[in-house]
Amino acid sequence: MARIGEFELLVLLAILRQADSPYANRIREDLESNAGRKVTRGALYRTLDRLAGKGLIEWELEPSGTPERGGHPMRRLALTEEGVESVRASHEVLMRFFDGLDPVFR
Repeated sequence: MARIGEFELLVLLAILRQADSPYANRIREDLESNAGRKVTRGALYRTLDRLAGKGLIEWELEPSGTPERGGHPMRRLALTEEGVESVRASHEVLMRFFDGLDPVFR
């Protein structure tokens, strides 16, 4: 299984959260709003390409119906089975480390 870093995990989670419209702009908005991170387009697309290279996400081009895009297609993102497994494994590791730390966070 591919190893992932914190930002890659957040991107994978944001894709899962945006199930109805998993496009890069929505992913970026989710990361900025909910993770409190400023995310440039370049950093996001480099990460998406890296995740695709690891076999954790796949994408397909969809025609754009928005005039602002000038007809440029949009990437519809989805996690692969390996991507879902990678998120699941990260979740399990984090939960093991958080187990028993409730008093510290109160």
